[in-house]
Amino acid sequence: MTTSETATTPSDNAAPPDDAGPAPAAPRRLPLPLALVAAALAGLAQLLAFPPYDQWWLAPVGVALLAAACHRQRARTGALLGFVTGLALFIPLLGWTSIVIGHWPWPIVLAAFEALYVALLGAAAAATSTLVDTYRWVWAPLVGTLWVAQEALRDRLPWGGFPWGRIAFSQQDGPLAGVAALGGAPLVTFTVALVGGLLVTAAWRRTWPTRTGALRGAALLAAAVIVALAGLAVPDATPAGHKVVVAVVQGNVPRLGLEFNAQRRAVLDNHVNATIRLANRVVGTPQQPDLVIWPENSSDIDPLQNPDAYDRISAAADAIGAPILVGAVLAGPGDHARNAGIVWLPGKGPQQPMYLKQHPVPFAEYIPMRSLARKVTDKVDLVRSDFLPGHRTGNLTVGPATVGDVICFEVGYDNLVRDTVTHGANLITVQTNNADFNTAESKQQLAMVRLRAVEHGRPALMASTVGVSAFVGADGSVHHETRFNTPAVIEQTLRLGTGTTLATRLGVIPEIVLAAAAGAALLAAAGLRWKHRTTRR
Repeated sequence: MTTSETATTPSDNAAPPDDAGPAPAAPRRLPLPLALVAAALAGLAQLLAFPPYDQWWLAPVGVALLAAACHRQRARTGALLGFVTGLALFIPLLGWTSIVIGHWPWPIVLAAFEALYVALLGAAAAATSTLVDTYRWVWAPLVGTLWVAQEALRDRLPWGGFPWGRIAFSQQDGPLAGVAALGGAPLVTFTVALVGGLLVTAAWRRTWPTRTGALRGAALLAAAVIVALAGLAVPDATPAGHKVVVAVVQGNVPRLGLEFNAQRRAVLDNHVNATIRLANRVVGTPQQPDLVIWPENSSDIDPLQNPDAYDRISAAADAIGAPILVGAVLAGPGDHARNAGIVWLPGKGPQQPMYLKQHPVPFAEYIPMRSLARKVTDKVDLVRSDFLPGHRTGNLTVGPATVGDVICFEVGYDNLVRDTVTHGANLITVQTNNADFNTAESKQQLAMVRLRAVEHGRPALMASTVGVSAFVGADGSVHHETRFNTPAVIEQTLRLGTGTTLATRLGVIPEIVLAAAAGAALLAAAGLRWKHRTTRR
């Protein structure tokens, strides 16, 4: 994997057309200092594509810069360049984690770990340079498949992965968001990276000074524009289910940070009182909700074991006259805890089944390798009880709606959201608690909700303790977005989703196909390098 930069192709050495004059020599690769600058700029361009910056068009530019930096480099140099890109992206993107655990060392450790996956991508891009130089047309789709493969690994390993910072989640305002309905987040990532690959292919060509080369370069740029606009050709889903009135209660917390847990009763009271105030305004009117959504951690007091919390939630449900989906922390079994979504009916109380969060967040809701993690930061001791995962899909009957419930970071995992829809959910709900973070984290999470709505052709909502809370249409549009760290109650009449998108039906298949193509390209590049070595002998 260290000889990929040495390969040349007949096209690199061939004489220019008769009418072209002498062509400049193709660069073997970017000099390392320039490549490092390009790699850093690649990460910054990707960063600016995400909320709160929302410059979605910079995502393919970042892809193109990293591809140019890695081309014809040694594999280990490609890994270094990818790592630089990853650091430039993840250190600021995940900066909101420092609000809870300080600026050092944990946020840096997390960002560096995520950057390792981009380092693998850089090594793979360098290792496949021989394939690109032999078949230049392959460069753009190869770039796309390598990005999908990198994200597929990062979304799963270790401890279930961490999908924050996927390219797809930066495209909520761009024309490629519609591609999510065809192949989900992996296809969006592939298409964005494909555009980046077309850009770098056009920019790298040594024949631009010739008429033929200029035409080829212009064709590549035109192809990039056409692909970038492809999502506009995908029709928006139009939910055709019956209408329901939904209310989201954002009760707020006494103060941001982990300390809000010490004031659990105040948080519960905020949500109860806001719901009762809503009831006083709307009960008996057309605005009376059919269902009410409370956020994650709206009751950090276990209402199944604490009679006072039970009575307070029941009072809210009785007042509003509609079922409430309550986000609650349940104690047990033993020294453990569970993060739950519970349907609470007026006059009847909590119902079964409930949803138990299937993917607790490592190092936040449970601590793997606790003794080792404590050597990095004593903040791990703030997690006194490890949360246990649930094993049931989050589809719940909440009044007239079948809600597909996912809790907080679970919205980033393709399978968890899709499973609710394939089990009959006609409304996607994301219960979350952003009191530990800031507006950037909330807006990044809302971008994921928007992609999921388009992906599955369902209306969606995000209910947060402190914001941002919002309704999202099946086309990804945002309605009634709340302010951060401000109490709010929002209502909307919406139609429930019906039918399924192609993405819902295909599930993980597009990701498997694209990741397998990346693996095949690596094998093909290895075969070419072996062929070149044996030919020289």
